Amino acid sequence: MKILVTDPLAEEGVEVLKKEGFAVDCKGKLSPEELAKVIPGYDGLIVRSGTKATKEVIEKATKLKVIGRAGVGLDNVDIEAATAKGVIVMNSPSGNTISTAEHTLAMIFALARNIPQANSSLKSKKWEKKKFSGSELYGKTLGILGLGRVGSRVASIAFSLGMKVIGSDPFISPEKAAKIHVSLVEMEKLFRESDYLTVHTPLTSETKGIIGRKEFKLMKEGVRIINCARGGIIDEKALCEALKEGKVKGAALDVYEKEPPLDNPLLSLDNVIVTPHLGASTEEAQINVARDIARQICDLLKRKISLHTANIPVVDEKLAEIIGPYFALAEKLGMLIAQLKEGNLKRIEIGYQGEIVEYDLSSLKHNLIKGFLRPSLGDQVNYVNAPFLAEERGVKISETKTTSSEEFANLLSCKIETDKASLTVSGTLLSRSDIRIVKIDGYPINAVPEGFLLICRNEDKPGIIGEIGTILGEKGINIAGMTLGRKEKGGLAITVLNVDRAIPADILEKIQEIPTVKVVKLVEL
Repeated sequence: MKILVTDPLAEEGVEVLKKEGFAVDCKGKLSPEELAKVIPGYDGLIVRSGTKATKEVIEKATKLKVIGRAGVGLDNVDIEAATAKGVIVMNSPSGNTISTAEHTLAMIFALARNIPQANSSLKSKKWEKKKFSGSELYGKTLGILGLGRVGSRVASIAFSLGMKVIGSDPFISPEKAAKIHVSLVEMEKLFRESDYLTVHTPLTSETKGIIGRKEFKLMKEGVRIINCARGGIIDEKALCEALKEGKVKGAALDVYEKEPPLDNPLLSLDNVIVTPHLGASTEEAQINVARDIARQICDLLKRKISLHTANIPVVDEKLAEIIGPYFALAEKLGMLIAQLKEGNLKRIEIGYQGEIVEYDLSSLKHNLIKGFLRPSLGDQVNYVNAPFLAEERGVKISETKTTSSEEFANLLSCKIETDKASLTVSGTLLSRSDIRIVKIDGYPINAVPEGFLLICRNEDKPGIIGEIGTILGEKGINIAGMTLGRKEKGGLAITVLNVDRAIPADILEKIQEIPTVKVVKLVEL
């Protein structure tokens, strides 16, 4: 079998493939047009970030079985087109963990001791000892937003330096946090207490601009900010203002909203340290990701073993015909409950009721966990790695099955427990393509889980829909569907509105101010 490599790949990775008997062609970066011409002759394709494996390229492939990304991101691979073609897509997410974590710590040290500025000054023939006096890290509080592989590694190193480490990550269990010496806190407390704040989350619709003007106002005077994760997580304009005002004493950035950031005003500030996206740029990291992806491809093609696969088919045709329609329901339930939950997660319980329990439902578990993690992890989570990512975060997952379902032929439920409360959502299929959410915490509803849902816990009083509708109408936000569930007349109720677009935060605040509204949430499905 033949493997095509179209971006620079460490020789150690190529050697792994050759030792397994594969013929390897390293052609360097190819344009989509060039790649489309040569791809028909290959069984496997290895890329990094430069090559674009587009739909047009994949459609031209006649023998292609796998596309491997030597690294994390898969935004340069058309996964949908690959799936339609029956091509497996995989990445190597752990090979650069240590390099990125160490680069983060290097940035923290540089900030604490003004190393780049002092270096530049002395090379300019100046001796400015007092100007570049720094501060010790020992005893300082490091706040970490996101405790995945890199965030956890940073935490362990920082703890060994004598720093107090606090962290915020809604998908990590308290037990897992304790093992890496992190005290879990709410995000607001993280901002208030950190002397140094570093971010390690993927860039998603939820994390984009998650640190902005409002968050900087909560922070200590003289806080230092580090971002070696993804550009866009921190609002660069707000950061620039906070640096100029002195609220933020210094920032160290390896990633930017636009790269290369040659016209970025942050580059002109003396209290900003910058590097050109070097987090994974070490010899060891490049060797690790090359070896990892090569071994994964060898395991897949020769031994039918899959790891870190984004789209591998998981059920046979007969089983897919029976439970396939529930895949989307499971994922929607996970996404919904993830956005409704409050506090740090302790455990997840998945419940199956009805005739469906006679079948192998492991694929539904994968889909639900994928949906649950997706609002936080974005494209980093897929069907295959979802349980692994949950386990990595110390999430306890259990399943229950019962053949009886009083109200529906089949019912799929998800219950979560956090350090604040428990929450349960349930859904079913009215037909093979008609998905419905039918219960939230026992309140009966009939909601279509599509697009944007406004979910309110409110008193069952007349006029509530009219008040919400008026507020939304004034902003041109149309209500596409509505359902209300209550357990008793005049008690507490749950109102779910399907709306045509996202509702701005200030409008949500107005709805929250309605006296009969207790809690309001906007979720995107």
